[in-house]
Amino acid sequence: MVDTLLLYISAASDLEHERDILGRAVTEIPVTLAWRIVQTPLHGEPPDLKAVEQADLHLLLLGGDIRAPVGLEWQVARRAGRLPALFLKQGVPRTPAANAFVRYLGNQATWQPYKDSADLRLKTHKLLADHIQDRLVYYALSPGELERLRLWRGELEAGKTAQVDEAPGGAGESSVIFSRERYTPSQGVLIQPQKAGPGVSKE
Repeated sequence: MVDTLLLYISAASDLEHERDILGRAVTEIPVTLAWRIVQTPLHGEPPDLKAVEQADLHLLLLGGDIRAPVGLEWQVARRAGRLPALFLKQGVPRTPAANAFVRYLGNQATWQPYKDSADLRLKTHKLLADHIQDRLVYYALSPGELERLRLWRGELEAGKTAQVDEAPGGAGESSVIFSRERYTPSQGVLIQPQKAGPGVSKE
């Protein structure tokens, strides 16, 4: 039983918009889980390979080119016995290296094409909802929480989804999103939203 879902997103700098969209998309899922989102570093920092090995779910996105360290993240995931979900951006020219990478990974897993940010967000929402439902005991979902998730998953299938906010939201980097329902601070108490916003602890 865990309270936090670790999501790893492998995506290079040419997919900053997609990184941002996915970083915000998890907050729309109607569960009380906390989220730890780790993304491919963009500024030369070493990737968090332990997070790659331990990720509950790993998404790998490819646009026009394959860039370091996305290839390394794939290799580490496979050595750890994990198979990332692959998403391939459509309508962009790809370098020979990117095409070779698509073929190489395609021999081990299936690429899911996506046409725009709304399509990617929808497919990711479905993937995450199915992942959580399949592990409801592991994530300790309450009956009410499970029912909300199932209803929401049905709305996704029926195409009843909220419009994507395309404005940059600053969620393209690694982050941690706490759940007010499950998170208890080690010191102090949580201040109510109207006083200081959610997830703020008072010493």
